[in-house]
Amino acid sequence: MTAETSVPSTALLAGADRDGSNYTARHLLVLEGLEAVRKRPGMYIGSTDSRGLMHCLWEIIDNSVDEALGGYCDHIEVILHDDGSVEVRDNGRGIPVDVEPKTGLSGVEVVMTKLHAGGKFGGGSYAASGGLHGVGASVVNALSARLDVEVDRAGNTHAISFRRGVPGAFAAAGPDAKFETGGLRKTKRIPKTRTGTRVRYWADRQIFLKDAKLSLDNLHQRARQTAFLVPGLTIVVRDEFGLGEGGSKGEESFRFDGGISEFCEYLASDKPVCDVLRFSGQGTFRETVPVLDAHGQMTPTQVTRELDVDVALRWGTGYDTTLKSFVNIIATPKGGTHVAGFETAVTSTMNEVLRAKKLLRVAEDDIVKDDALEGLTAVVTVRLAEPQFEGQTKEVLGTSAARRIVNTVISKELKAFLTSTKRDAAAQARVVMEKAVAAARTRIAARQHKDAQRRKTALESSSLPAKLADCRSDDVDRSELFIVEGDSALGTAKLARNSEFQALLPIRGKILNVQKSSVTDMLKNAECGAIIQVIGAGSGRTFDIDAARYGKIIMMTDADVDGSHIRTLLLTLFQRYMRPMIEAGRVYAAVPPLHRIELIQPKKGQDKYVYTYSDRELRDKLMEFQSKGIRYKDSIQRYKGLGEMDADQLAETTMDPRHRTLRRISLTDLEAAEQVFDLLMGNDVAPRKEFISSSAATLDRSRIDA
Repeated sequence: MTAETSVPSTALLAGADRDGSNYTARHLLVLEGLEAVRKRPGMYIGSTDSRGLMHCLWEIIDNSVDEALGGYCDHIEVILHDDGSVEVRDNGRGIPVDVEPKTGLSGVEVVMTKLHAGGKFGGGSYAASGGLHGVGASVVNALSARLDVEVDRAGNTHAISFRRGVPGAFAAAGPDAKFETGGLRKTKRIPKTRTGTRVRYWADRQIFLKDAKLSLDNLHQRARQTAFLVPGLTIVVRDEFGLGEGGSKGEESFRFDGGISEFCEYLASDKPVCDVLRFSGQGTFRETVPVLDAHGQMTPTQVTRELDVDVALRWGTGYDTTLKSFVNIIATPKGGTHVAGFETAVTSTMNEVLRAKKLLRVAEDDIVKDDALEGLTAVVTVRLAEPQFEGQTKEVLGTSAARRIVNTVISKELKAFLTSTKRDAAAQARVVMEKAVAAARTRIAARQHKDAQRRKTALESSSLPAKLADCRSDDVDRSELFIVEGDSALGTAKLARNSEFQALLPIRGKILNVQKSSVTDMLKNAECGAIIQVIGAGSGRTFDIDAARYGKIIMMTDADVDGSHIRTLLLTLFQRYMRPMIEAGRVYAAVPPLHRIELIQPKKGQDKYVYTYSDRELRDKLMEFQSKGIRYKDSIQRYKGLGEMDADQLAETTMDPRHRTLRRISLTDLEAAEQVFDLLMGNDVAPRKEFISSSAATLDRSRIDA
């Protein structure tokens, strides 16, 4: 990459006039074509790390998927070659190879070298597509040391290569081969019925960071998701590079003829209370958009759009809501107008039927959105031409008509299900409605309990638990709350802490497993209630991280199996009811030592006591001492718990910020984390039993504290 210092700043460093008289038009730099992409890659792909590398692959794959959305392609192959290149093949129509009249270039060159050029404008090529802006393929080309394109079309295979965006041909394999500029060429004759596109590229390491690499797990997840959304499409991922576990290679194929109904079943982790319901419909709306006319001019034209709605949903016995939304094949993780229309329709329709069937008492309030969606797993998809998104990232749909159309379709279909007279459907509908009513009553009971607790604490002299040993500082950024296992450890910790900014809260035994308990049971539990009260930011949907009284929450438990279990129970509480604390990186686990080695006659500047944190570290340290002739006492102390440590030892190893080690708890993959919590701590015993049985053979017996 070229340096990013501009002419004006260089002039200032050289002592230019401060009044700006030397800043003229000659200082302005105009970046032509793909130069802008190479100069500022982050604007187009987000970053130049692994995330940006994956984004380039999505751009090429999505072009093939757009062909599948149009019904022109049913097979896509993604190959991770052993030389570091990536290839995407499809059996679609093939990129146009004829000459585009305005530029005089072939269609392939236009798509690969011109920003905002492609078949997604004007409505002539795609009724619905994932691409909108016509920059995807050209951006990947600009950021590749080499990119090869082969197109099967019109009875010939057409080929062209690019070197950092410049068209031509390479004399041999690889990005370092000799290169000559040129245009599109025919390489061989093929049957006229064979069509398709093959794109292979080598990411430019001048642009991307050295440690940037592709993620096979993310690729499989995206391929699986796309195969669910486009029924009948087969996506094959072949890893020849060895990105699998332990450097393994392999091939995975994804095809789901059941579409989003199968997707809904795949996403659901709890037991169903109704079958997977499939609601679909269509609506039209009018909007004014610029359209390319016969003279090549963009003319504002009022057009009629069609919007297709397809939703799969089912309620389960759990309490969490899993809702995935898509526009065409684009995931919209932050929702938008289509999700708003869906949620409004479910809530209002359920209230209407509950009142009609008298399942809600006259004196009771309507259920709210969270009650209606409790335990719901849903996949909401809409398809339309040229959707409007709020921002470049396409995370939120902004097309206003989608709210009305989705609301209308879902209201009609859901009401038909809830009022069905068929025996099975009626029984399932009643269970769904009773679940929503129960959720509303539990929510109201929890609120009343919380209000009662607030009134009670307002009358008490101190609003904090008596067992809390608070700190003196009110500075949230500096203060720390240690959640300590047991009263014996509390006594030592009180002497070891710095009471200026370190607070202590002891918990007695193992707290409630909140993963398989209701909100009411959690609030009644003394230990859970004390933790939430001391942190002072509420819980669940009302949690306000800005109200938290401490900057760090540190779990300090014994280094044994019970301590690990207590830490897991605490993490379950934070993950379920105080997740923003984890997301903000404010929850930690203390790392107490396992052993203490006392040196005999240590040298000047050498500590008398050496601490190790694992059996392996102890062995390595003892071997190091023996090789260096350092003498130590044979009676090495093995700590069984925090209570066995002296205050000065606990301070030095575990609590003093100058010497301690903390493990920050993070949620790098929220979906995977929730699945693990549900597997290990949830109500369903069978998957947990299977996990324990299948993992028993891989257990490292030396790690068992026996």
